[in-house]
Amino acid sequence: MRGWMYILKCADQSYYTGSTNNLKLRLQQHEAGLGARHTKTRLPVKLVYYEEFDRIDDAFL
Repeated sequence: MRGWMYILKCADQSYYTGSTNNLKLRLQQHEAGLGARHTKTRLPVKLVYYEEFDRIDDAFL
C-alpha cells in the first residue's frame, strides 16, 4: 500500500510532520481541526512538503 510523509507549516510558524495512506483526506482533516493536537490549535496549516512511498511503512520511518 502506498503512503506519504508530509510536513505542514502552522500559523504560529511551527512545523508538523506526519504520515498517511491518504494524503488528500488527511489534509482535509487537519484543515477542519480534526488532525493532530499540535495542528488543531495552530490553524490554518499549509502543506510545504510531501513525499510518496511505494510502501506505507517506509513513510513512517
